Amino acid sequence: MIFTVAIDGPAAAGKGTIGRAVAARFGFAHLDTGLLYRAVGAKGGDPVAAAVSLSAEDLARGDLRSLEAGQAASVVAAIPAVRAALVAFQRRFARREGGAVLDGRDIGTVICPEAEVKLYVTASSVVRAHRRWLEVGGDEGRVLAEVVERDARDMGRADAPLKAAEDALVLDTSDLPVEAAIAAAVAHIEARLDAGRRRAAR
Repeated sequence: MIFTVAIDGPAAAGKGTIGRAVAARFGFAHLDTGLLYRAVGAKGGDPVAAAVSLSAEDLARGDLRSLEAGQAASVVAAIPAVRAALVAFQRRFARREGGAVLDGRDIGTVICPEAEVKLYVTASSVVRAHRRWLEVGGDEGRVLAEVVERDARDMGRADAPLKAAEDALVLDTSDLPVEAAIAAAVAHIEARLDAGRRRAAR
């Protein structure tokens, strides 16, 4: 079975948590596409060369979840040639047999516009900055400023800006507990799977 769940949204909205839970629930493979860009940014040097030569070892680095790696990822992700180098990898992963969940910034709009399910996970910048601050520490005001700066860059870039796909289910986790958000995502996916089974049975 080929079945793609595309999850988009800004940093620290909860899309990774939801993506991992959904993948575990349905037995789908999971890819945090942000790790690809974080790994490219963390490698340093020429970003395009880093993207073309990206390896499994690069994705296993222990520093990819740092605030610095996130900022570097946002910068290199705005480079069209970097994005082009990573698109094919993501599309192959998305259409693998057995189902796949991908979370990122442009999965439902650019990478997998044909995805069977599209989710857009968001939250207010203040809530997301507080979550990120709890993870990384430091000055919370600086974390908020960096979140706002990153949002502006991700949403304002000319190539594949961050936005909800027209047919995406929007989950605002500002005041929504993670268990409720996961339950809503699971119910939405189950409905799409059931509809696909009914069509196949005709």
